Amino acid sequence: MLRLGPLAAARCLRSLSLLWPPRSPGPLGGCGLLSRRVRGALGGSAGGGRSLVLKTPKGTRDHHPAHVVLRDRLLATVIACFKRHGAAPLDTPVLELRETLVGKYGEGAKLIYELQDQGGELLALRYDLTVPFARYLATNKLSTMKRYQVAKVYRRDNPATTRGRHREFYQCDFDIAGQFDPMIPDAECLKVMHEILSDLQLGDFIIKVNHRLVLNGVFAACGIPESKFISMCSTVDKLDKMSWEEVRSEMVAEKGLCPEAAERIGDYVRLQGGLELIEQLLQDPKLSQNKLAREGLGDMKLLFEYLTLFGITGKIRFDLSLARGLDYYTGVIYEAVLLQQEGQAGEEPLGVGSVAGGGRYDGLVGMFDPKGRRVPCVGVSIGIERIFSILERRLKASGEKIRTTETQVLVATPHRHLLAARLQLISELWGAGIKAEMLYRKDPKLLKQLQYCEDTGIPLAAIVGEQELADGVVKLRDVSTRQEVDIPRAELVDEIRRRLEP
Repeated sequence: MLRLGPLAAARCLRSLSLLWPPRSPGPLGGCGLLSRRVRGALGGSAGGGRSLVLKTPKGTRDHHPAHVVLRDRLLATVIACFKRHGAAPLDTPVLELRETLVGKYGEGAKLIYELQDQGGELLALRYDLTVPFARYLATNKLSTMKRYQVAKVYRRDNPATTRGRHREFYQCDFDIAGQFDPMIPDAECLKVMHEILSDLQLGDFIIKVNHRLVLNGVFAACGIPESKFISMCSTVDKLDKMSWEEVRSEMVAEKGLCPEAAERIGDYVRLQGGLELIEQLLQDPKLSQNKLAREGLGDMKLLFEYLTLFGITGKIRFDLSLARGLDYYTGVIYEAVLLQQEGQAGEEPLGVGSVAGGGRYDGLVGMFDPKGRRVPCVGVSIGIERIFSILERRLKASGEKIRTTETQVLVATPHRHLLAARLQLISELWGAGIKAEMLYRKDPKLLKQLQYCEDTGIPLAAIVGEQELADGVVKLRDVSTRQEVDIPRAELVDEIRRRLEP
């Protein structure tokens, strides 16, 4: 069988197409067979064969320039808040050893992307940024760190791109590691979450807060064995997506609880409130007898005192249904939910989705440390993709056009044979730090150059013609007002900077 390299096959196919058009039979019986073989060598289709599918993998997407600009604005707001609170940047590999990730995510472990053995190591794509951070602390024997990280993570999930759920997506994490007085770092993480959601002006939101010890105390008080605590957390965590009846059914039918125990759990996990609810539960006959519940409620009371001093309790709700199903949480947990606009008078606002979450994970670093050394940690993760999908829809509805470049000046010429003058001027502007462009034509028409400015939002045009060259000036045009003024060439950079000052 004839085998051709890609270049030889392309030349052969091009020659054959001149002799024998594909839609008509050739003068020789073998031409069709040869054509199919050549097309096969090129990887194309012939005679109904499969053609290349041009698409991104399921759960991923391309971001065109306007989307990237919008995302960068969003990330800049988030990172500015992280820096304002004194966090240092960190980056970790997108690949981790498989054993680093397994056993940390509860039922979410089935969503880890595992890779084939490479060089003797079993690898996986990172599922979040928290476990790699804990691994980093253990690897470098660090006991104190305040860090932020913005990076992509990967989950083998059922994607819903319209709701911001992807298989490849950004996470923005802020974490505080170290042994500190109770609830002070936790309160700051909630303050960070509150500041970011307020700065982004996404609309009304609520931050749900709970404590793993309170949940475990509830389970114990309801007669649930400790071996089922984590499993129960994963089930209770579904209350934001399922009705209590559905969650109760799962507890009984799948998790093996008796209906009475499930009902007792339901009496607690449907409670919501603030400091008054904490005081109420501290007096509860069952919970007040449970050490775990008392400790957790004590933490929550202290936390709300700090949040009151921060002035953010109006957006905080103690919600016993919040469980966050990840195995590594050990203390306070929280989740921010955007609320829809209120409907009819008296109706409760409806949640439109979680956009941030986090909590305390005091035992995670010890899982990696050879001596089991514990480093208490607490952090928050901002759901950038979910927020981005909301901003993207708003932008589309408003019809606003986003500039995708930052070009400040277009260097233009009105006459032919002035390419050298354009190249010299634009080089001067680049050297002075001015963001400048020119069209890649030797003799472009002036109207086309000015139209390019209007189409792309470039505010100024620096026009140099034969007369300007003779006079030692540059004609500076304000694109929006179409006013022009001659500027001495030596003063051009200062004039451009003056006009572009905010």
